Amino acid sequence: MLTVTGLSRSFGGVYAVRDVSLSVADGEVCGVIGPNGAGKSTLFNLITGHLTADRGEISFGGRRVERLAPHRRARLGMSIVFQAARVFHGMTVRENVMVGMHGRTRAGFVAAALRLPRHRSDEREIAAEAEHAIDRVGLAEWADRPADRLPIGQQRALQLARALCARPRLLLLDEPASGLRAEERERLAALVEELRAGGLTILLVEHDVAFVTRLADRVTVLDLGQVIADGPPAEVRADPLVRAAYLGQAS
Repeated sequence: MLTVTGLSRSFGGVYAVRDVSLSVADGEVCGVIGPNGAGKSTLFNLITGHLTADRGEISFGGRRVERLAPHRRARLGMSIVFQAARVFHGMTVRENVMVGMHGRTRAGFVAAALRLPRHRSDEREIAAEAEHAIDRVGLAEWADRPADRLPIGQQRALQLARALCARPRLLLLDEPASGLRAEERERLAALVEELRAGGLTILLVEHDVAFVTRLADRVTVLDLGQVIADGPPAEVRADPLVRAAYLGQAS
């Protein structure tokens, strides 16, 4: 589904990501972890197209995408949930989630302006998909409330619902558990497990080792912009280099 080969990006001559390679198989949950400053967010932004690599290749579904803009990658089936909650102010939860389907609509401007049958069909499909996504993340009772008045946990859930509304082939989650309370983290973990059981491919970028290793089939570890470990969660957690990166010592 996703292959990253020799990806590098520097800022002012200092590498944030250097020669990083990883792959995510169809239907797999892959975790990318590392301590603060490891290069996780830079890697995430390179994969999604919000940063441009100095060198390296990114293939998605067998197609090279490193030169494609973020919206074009989204049209190919990449859906993104950013660490910072991003909502459209002045819109309800339902309206925010419906935005996720914008790349899937078939009717053009003229059809929308004239309310032609294709546009009305699109509207019904978008509304149904949004309702399904809202139910999946547990926001049904919040659907008609202003999105910007939601607590942070619900705003994160809204972002996830919007991403799911796009019917992604690959779901990218950037530090989704950051700042969540224990019960919110449990709901998020249960949802990720449900999505994996449904066959969705997921790339999960996180600082929390326990959260990722609970959910991921395979884990890649970054430190100072480079891959220091890759493999099954139990194997990665026992790796002395990983323990040294997080704890400052290998013992």
